[in-house]
Amino acid sequence: MAQVPQTFFDALAVRTWCGLALTALGRAREEIDAINVYPVADGDTGTNLYLTMESAVAAVEAAFEGHEVGPGGPGGSGGAGKPSPADAARAMAHGALIGARGNSGTILAQLLRGMAQVLAADSDTAHTDGAGLRLAFRHAADSARQAVAHPVEGTVLSVASAAADAAETTDGGCGAVARAAYEGAREALAATPGQLAVLERAGVVDAGGRGLVAVLGALVETFTGEAPGAVPGRLPRVGHEGSGASHARVDTGAGTAAPGGVSSAAHGDPRAGSLPLGGDEAAFDSGPVARTDALAAAMGPGDVDECADSPLEQDGPAFEVIYLLEAEDDAVDRLRTRLDGLGDSLVVVGGDGLWNVHVHVDDAGAAVEAGVEAGRPYRIRITHFGVGDVHTRGGERPPRERVQRAVVAVVPGEGLAGLYSEAGATTVLARPGEPPASGEMVEAVRRAHAREVVLLPNDADLRHTAAAAAEQARAEGIRVALIPTRSAVQGIAALAVHEPERRFDEDVVSMTSAAGATRYAEVALAERQSWTMAGICQAGDVLGLIEGDVSVIGSDVTAAAETVLDRMLSAGGELVTLVLGDEAPDSIADHLEARVREGYLGVDTVVYRGGRQGALLLIGVE
Repeated sequence: MAQVPQTFFDALAVRTWCGLALTALGRAREEIDAINVYPVADGDTGTNLYLTMESAVAAVEAAFEGHEVGPGGPGGSGGAGKPSPADAARAMAHGALIGARGNSGTILAQLLRGMAQVLAADSDTAHTDGAGLRLAFRHAADSARQAVAHPVEGTVLSVASAAADAAETTDGGCGAVARAAYEGAREALAATPGQLAVLERAGVVDAGGRGLVAVLGALVETFTGEAPGAVPGRLPRVGHEGSGASHARVDTGAGTAAPGGVSSAAHGDPRAGSLPLGGDEAAFDSGPVARTDALAAAMGPGDVDECADSPLEQDGPAFEVIYLLEAEDDAVDRLRTRLDGLGDSLVVVGGDGLWNVHVHVDDAGAAVEAGVEAGRPYRIRITHFGVGDVHTRGGERPPRERVQRAVVAVVPGEGLAGLYSEAGATTVLARPGEPPASGEMVEAVRRAHAREVVLLPNDADLRHTAAAAAEQARAEGIRVALIPTRSAVQGIAALAVHEPERRFDEDVVSMTSAAGATRYAEVALAERQSWTMAGICQAGDVLGLIEGDVSVIGSDVTAAAETVLDRMLSAGGELVTLVLGDEAPDSIADHLEARVREGYLGVDTVVYRGGRQGALLLIGVE
């Protein structure tokens, strides 16, 4: 069904655009990850852009929900039940800022912020017309360039500038201006390989620019009701030693969503239903892909930072450091100078006291310390690019022998990370509110140094991210099977039956069966008022979720956990697994163990400490 077009850029248009952009990036994510060869070929640009836009969507939806449940009136609402255009635009920008991931995601956040500053300039205006949209495009492109320490042509910055240039030469309403910007961006994207040698060698366009074209395609659909079609843009064959015929393909990636919001398909509704035992995720015979991947084609001297204007080099900084920072403008100016001397790929976006800092450095501690000197850094993420990947390899060390098989698992807390490690798994830590990107999972697969890898995402929301990581690892010659575990307790069950000595397919089938036979639940605190399947919950209520659905709402953690456990055991079970978070009551484990012992004969209980895992309690029943 075609999207209902929006005539002006008002609050509903902001909401619709964000929803369509998220859908488009979700559809294009794997493709963008696959062509991510610059600045660092870590295969996560598409995922980072998706997560950045997802944060923007969540903020806009929260703004609409706040006006739907709150009183209307002047000063904040643009009419009964919806925010003003200024409020919606600010929410979009703020959500992208606090959720920005990676280099391209940080730049996308600044592009959205630049547009929002124009759209929200007059808070009394009910909507923005074509002239205002032209100004928004120009301010967005200029502010993004200013945020990057050393801009380079052939990146998303070039694509954004071309979009603004094309918009400025177009008269008409928002639909005409959006289409002109999209066409200008598309043409600039096709030209990026001629501006960056690493792209030309790989036969691909810039990954960040490709994502921006998808976002602008969603804007065209917002105002016209029709998504731009796929736009093929192939490069000539590239003479690259060791590669086959490499081509670039440009696809808008635009999709459809329900009018005025985001359909459940945009997020995949990943927590619904039980663990699938078939389908793409459980494709067990997944050996190395016999194709020339863009990543492999680009793995040579010259892979350096997207935002550095220095000559192409073989080596680069070992760490990516990202954090939010509360600081004054003057302090941020000094921070930029300090970080520019520590590393490269420096992007600092934001304003009004809140900033998002991104840099590649060898001394991660110094980068964080610089933030402490400037203000208050938080949500600090430090990612090691990994010994042996294209950004850090020097070639001095001979490669060590690969093991035959390994398990790589995403875990939500330090305690579980220790448990999984003791069982022989390589772990990726998922901090509360900060899911790992596909690049982190790929790095863990490389760190495992195995010919065959079983990947356990342990979270339904990480299904697409894990799929992208598996695809990239396969392109590097590693046989990867992705078992779509939805909870850490399912991962524990799978790991318990793992036998590296048997055939790979048999091992994966056994692990998948064990995970699928484990029902999972969690007990957590509600963050805000919300409608659930069990009724309306208030902020601070105790929620019991079974298979991802809220089944219990209460005020006491232990009582809610007991109710959840009883409901799970009513269908039978042989083993109960309890994983306690740091904030769980001290007595809850003893109480639940006694409940199982007294009420369910023949059922065993095992308890683990999960540490800071987000949920108060994870429950598994096998």
